[in-house]
Parts: sequence; C-alpha cells; structure tokens
Amino acid sequence: MNPRILVATTSRWFSTARLVLALANAGFAVEIICPSGHPVSRMNAANRIHGYRGLRPLTSFANAIATAKPDLLTPGDDLATQHLHSLYNRECGRGSEEGPICTLIRRSLGPSESFKVVYGRTAVMELARAEGVRVPETRIIRNANDLRDWVSVAGFPFILKADRTSGGTGVRVIHTFEEAKLALTKLQAAPRLRRALRQAWSERDSTLLWPSMLGQRRTVNAQAFISGREATSTVVCWQGAVLASLHFEVLHTAYSAGPATVVRLIENSEMSSVAEKVARRLNLSGFLGFDFITEGDSGSSYLIEMNPRVTQAAHLTLGTGRDLPAALCAAVSGKALRLAPKITENDTIAFFPQEWIRNPESPYLFSGFHDVPWDEPEFVRACVRDPAKLIASFSERKTVPALSPVRLPRT
Repeated sequence: MNPRILVATTSRWFSTARLVLALANAGFAVEIICPSGHPVSRMNAANRIHGYRGLRPLTSFANAIATAKPDLLTPGDDLATQHLHSLYNRECGRGSEEGPICTLIRRSLGPSESFKVVYGRTAVMELARAEGVRVPETRIIRNANDLRDWVSVAGFPFILKADRTSGGTGVRVIHTFEEAKLALTKLQAAPRLRRALRQAWSERDSTLLWPSMLGQRRTVNAQAFISGREATSTVVCWQGAVLASLHFEVLHTAYSAGPATVVRLIENSEMSSVAEKVARRLNLSGFLGFDFITEGDSGSSYLIEMNPRVTQAAHLTLGTGRDLPAALCAAVSGKALRLAPKITENDTIAFFPQEWIRNPESPYLFSGFHDVPWDEPEFVRACVRDPAKLIASFSERKTVPALSPVRLPRT
C-alpha cells in the first residue's frame, strides 16, 4: 500500500500544486487541505481535497487529519506550518501529547522543541552560528532605541525582516534612520482589517482576519547587509538526516527581495553542509528551504534565512540525490528508492507561471527549461486564463504587466 500524505496549504501558491503532482508520481497517495479555488483543484493528482476555513483553521486541519488518516503531513506555506504548530500546542493543552495528532506532527516535522526556533529569524541565525555556519549579524529590534543601538554598530545599509512572513513581503533594505523607523512601524503592525476583509471576500481567503482582529504584532529583526549573489537550497530530511537536496544560483526574482523566478542548478558543498548541520541539530523531518548570499569577492556563502516548509523548487526531479519526493517516499514507506526520470538536462530553470508573470518576453522561457506541467492542461489553463487575478495572488507588490497573448504558454 502506498504511504498516505496530507499536503496542507492556506495560500494559492503554485508550488504546492506542483508538489502534489510530484508526490503522487513518487508513490504517495496524496490528499490536500486548501482554500476554495486553489490551483490544485485543477489537477488530477490529489485523491481528495479538504476545505480550509481561515476563521477555524485548527478545526479544519484536525478534521482533515481525522478523515485522511495520513502517514505524513507536509505544510505548503508558512501559515500552514504555524497552524500545525498551534494544533500541536492545542492538543498538548488538552492532555493529548501522545495522541495521534501530536504523534503525527512530530513524525512529520520533528520535535516540538524546534517549533519556536524554526520561525524565529534571529534564533535560526544564532543556532546556525553555534554550528559553525557563516551567518550575518542578526538582532531582534523592538523599538527606536534598539534601532539606534543597531545602527551605531552596523551602520547602513542593513536589512529589516519580520518573522512569519514570506515571499519578500516582510523584508526591507534600509539606508537611513528615518526609513528604518517607518519600516519598523509597518513591519511590526498587524494586518489591516480592510485588507483582511477584502482578501476574505474577493479571494475567499480569511487567513489574515484573526491576526488583524487580535492586533497581532510581528517580531522584527535587523540583519547585516551582505553584498553578493543570491542562492537557494531546497532539501528533504528525515529524523535529522538530509535525504536529497537541490542547490541553485538565483538569476531572477519576481521583485526586490522576492521569490526566485529563474534559477541555475549548482553544486555547493558549503550550502549542503549548512542544511545537514541545521537539520541534524533540530532533528527535523520534511521539506526545508535555505536562502544564501554568496559574497562577491570571497565566494563564501552566508545563510540569511531558513523556511520550514516546501519551497518552489521541491517538485523538480533531477536525478540521484536530487529527487526530493522520491527520497521522502522511500524513507516513509521503507521501500527501495524509485527515482523519477530527470525532467531536464538544462541547468537553467524558469518557474511557471512565475517567470512568465515577471516578463512574458523573458529569454529564459526559451533558453532555459520552462517548467510548465503540460500533462496537467487544466492547471495550465487556470494559471493563464485570468492574468490580473493571477498576478494579484502571486504578489500584492507586483504590478500587472502588459501580457501579450502571443506569448501565452500553449495549452
């Protein structure tokens, strides 16, 4: 019998839908919990879809787990990971620490002691530094006095980052003290109720409502600015051991500090070592992402961020040691590793629909491997049918470009 996996997502990220297909091809029986209208509903890979309700997220997750009875859970975005952590804490509060839900979450993600660490940007940097990993100086900033103390030591420019944000939406490059104070206020603030209501109404996504109504403020961190090239890793691990990994140089991003849209596959022993050290130290399981800056002069790689969830390259099947879904399936099932065929021999990957959204005339759509799932035509049609809505969901900071119908991917 194939192992059963429940993929949980609160957003409409395309990477989750792509991962579902890769997991099914690797041998998993896949079910998913997601908002209404998620792109995955256009795919044939999921055995069953469970509804996610933003106003009752933990109940949604608990019901999906009870119905699916999975062998493993995989969060597809940051909020889904946070919900699983919160669900674990709720069940522990009810005296069910050894019950089926808590046992499943620990099996899927790692020990509960790691939960606070993986979502604290400063905590991750401190842990990595203790493991001998090269990291930029990072400090929690609570107020203007903390900012003054930081500037007196670090100077300009530097980075402000908010915890529990992703896709670059919680990152600011700071050049002046006035700019820093304004950014700190905005990054700490709870989501605006008007925005939360609009998102709940127009996109049927109520994930911002509770943080907005409860006035939940974010923790903000300052990080030293490192000049160099962006790089990223996606790995899958099991009980603290890295099973497979992919390392990339970032060639293009959706916007400044945003997610990658074009990457080039590389070998980097330093990046591999970082993933292995962090996964082992925290005894983690599942998918992880690591972001780096490779310093221009020395070529040294600095870890700048860790994401305790699936990242957008996790579905790529690129051969031995580079097929994350197959490696995870083998570990969970105890069966022999069954690699999928390599999807391409081209080292340059243009993500679909991200790079097409960024620039429909991009040369990488032709010179690189354009990662379009042609065997899922309904998913492709859903991605290109309404460009304005697609771009709005891709990033609230992205403006709508002029999309030429001549350059639409074939369907």
